[in-house]
Amino acid sequence: MSTFFAVGIVLNVVLTGLALYWLWRQRIPKTDKQKAKSIETGREPGMPAPLPAPDESNEYHAGHAALLITSHRHWTGRDLIKPGESMPDQARELYQAPFVVASHGCENDPVFNYANRAALALFETGWAEFTSMPSRLSAEPMEREARARLLERVNRDGFIDDYSGVRITSTGRRFRIRCATVWNVTDANGSPRGQAVTFREWEYL
Repeated sequence: MSTFFAVGIVLNVVLTGLALYWLWRQRIPKTDKQKAKSIETGREPGMPAPLPAPDESNEYHAGHAALLITSHRHWTGRDLIKPGESMPDQARELYQAPFVVASHGCENDPVFNYANRAALALFETGWAEFTSMPSRLSAEPMEREARARLLERVNRDGFIDDYSGVRITSTGRRFRIRCATVWNVTDANGSPRGQAVTFREWEYL
């Protein structure tokens, strides 16, 4: 009986604690809860959740791929993907391309919102993890000042096509990218939608 009584007391304490915690959580203003969630995910309050990984069911995110493809052509005069096919087909080719393509949004602390299969393999991560990560974390702390200067150049000039720098994978492997093109992503109205990068050359350090 004493054991049964002790178990009952423990359960009562646990349930009371859970009830008090729930009541305490309800008193936190919604904005504070959103801030807490943004800290967990790396996304700012009010920003859309990451899209699911590109595949046939979502046409490989043809809408976002179109922004990347048309913005790249606008700034560089070159085609990222061979034109002439439907946008879903171009989006599929972009995702399956042998070269790296990735982009981030316009948040104060920009978060990745796209990576093709080559980018995910290089960074040794999955779609959900990559598109929840602030893009600054792709560089080591000592590389982030140089990365910030790079993005300032892109903001000013629209694009650059001579960038080289060191990045780090999700497992801690360092690699150097060479001759990367970085460009501003804009919509049909010219409104900023973020920035993107593509490159074909890299080496592990």
